[in-house]
Amino acid sequence: MKLKNLIILLLTAFVLVYLPVFSQNPAAKEKTPCRYEEKILPLMHSISSHTIFDYVKELCLKKYGGRLTGTEGYNASARWVALHLKKWGVKPAGAKGTYFQDFPNPYTLVFPGSEVILHIPFKKKSMLEKHYRYEVDFMPGSTSDTGEVTAEVVYVGYGITAPELKFDEYKGLDVKGKIVLMEREVPVSPGKKPKEFKKWRPYSFHQYKVKNAAAHGAAGMIYNYHIANPNCLFIKGLVLTYVGKTIVADIFAGTGRNHKKTKEKIQKKRFPQSFKTGKKLTIKNFTEHHPEGVARNVLGYFPGSHPELKKEAVVLGAHLDHLGFNHEMMPGADDNASGVAVIMAVAEAISNSPLKPKRSIVFVFFGAEEQGVKGSEYYLKHPFFPIEKTKALINLDGVGRGTKLKATAGKNYPDLWKYFADANSKYIHRTITPSFFHNLARPRLDAAHFMWAGIPSLSFSASGAKSLPYATYHRTTDTPDIITPEIMEDMAKLVFLVFMKM
Repeated sequence: MKLKNLIILLLTAFVLVYLPVFSQNPAAKEKTPCRYEEKILPLMHSISSHTIFDYVKELCLKKYGGRLTGTEGYNASARWVALHLKKWGVKPAGAKGTYFQDFPNPYTLVFPGSEVILHIPFKKKSMLEKHYRYEVDFMPGSTSDTGEVTAEVVYVGYGITAPELKFDEYKGLDVKGKIVLMEREVPVSPGKKPKEFKKWRPYSFHQYKVKNAAAHGAAGMIYNYHIANPNCLFIKGLVLTYVGKTIVADIFAGTGRNHKKTKEKIQKKRFPQSFKTGKKLTIKNFTEHHPEGVARNVLGYFPGSHPELKKEAVVLGAHLDHLGFNHEMMPGADDNASGVAVIMAVAEAISNSPLKPKRSIVFVFFGAEEQGVKGSEYYLKHPFFPIEKTKALINLDGVGRGTKLKATAGKNYPDLWKYFADANSKYIHRTITPSFFHNLARPRLDAAHFMWAGIPSLSFSASGAKSLPYATYHRTTDTPDIITPEIMEDMAKLVFLVFMKM
């Protein structure tokens, strides 16, 4: 009996001690805080390339007219973005409780009918005409005056008159009523010779070059810069056309000079190589200038969740504008509907997150980037958060085509770059290359103004796509069919993860 009682006693003790453990319902356990990843990763995976690509396709529709800042098409795209921000609970950060920040910005419309014609002497009194192809050989100047000029072409190198550098490419030349052929930039590289470049920098701006051409009496200008480009200056009476290598080669042909070698001489000797080409050209553009133009940034923000850090801000920016019609519509899919679409995906993901970024996030869709990065310049003069409280800019420009990413200025700001490197290494696994950005040349990115203001800034772009048989930058061919949706998805996921950590 004693053994039986002992067995019963042991069984009873076992049941009392261990049965509650085995019979516990996991759901009935006291709830423990979820891991960070358990809350964030589902939201990261909810970011869809299909949705982002739909945003790109929307912004490339004809109703937005290529989104030239100042036009109704651009304003319509700004309203479309603002409606989405409102839907996601992003607070307005513009003027008077709106999402918009307006500022003066002239613009020029370009209409069909532009021409470039080379007049070729034939026999004694006859002339042949070589008509060049729109976009293939030339683009009408996006800031040209309307008009037609037929005149001799004079090559003026970089079009610079710099007495302090003892360099005058117009010296000894009469270009009144003529057409000048000009190179872009200056004969000094900011990357190779930064100290020397600083002296030449004022002469690298497109605006300077056209002003100097007009000051010397030129009636027309052909610019060896084969893109559509509204980042220039409208000058009454000056007809401006952007040309490619075919037209330049034809003008140099038979002159006894080689274009490449002539340009290299200027670069090596810092001595003008200007000359009368003896070639006769007609350039013609039909345009309409709007000096009363008004540009628009689109601004929204999420307040931070940390009691102290919410007083600081990180800016997520991308330019919304593109080139409009020149004279055909420039859709601007990669440049920069892609960046806008990625920001929208990030904004939606943050709005759905139970956790919010510690710091406040300001979303800025810049206007007039293509017209001289004017939107970022204006924003920094009228920031939503004070400059000293703005801890970083993450700028997205051309993130829609390719398999790899580049982080411009990643080496300038290693602490900021580390957030992205760590998130990519742990979750995304894309090839992302940080680079050093000297930021000496004329501003080409909205990030340039932020860096000059002392704000750490990274600019992301995509690369590594399969080569196409045609150019797409600042052309009618920058369409949604060249886009790689997956790279935009990964870019959006990366930014989302970083913002939730910062």
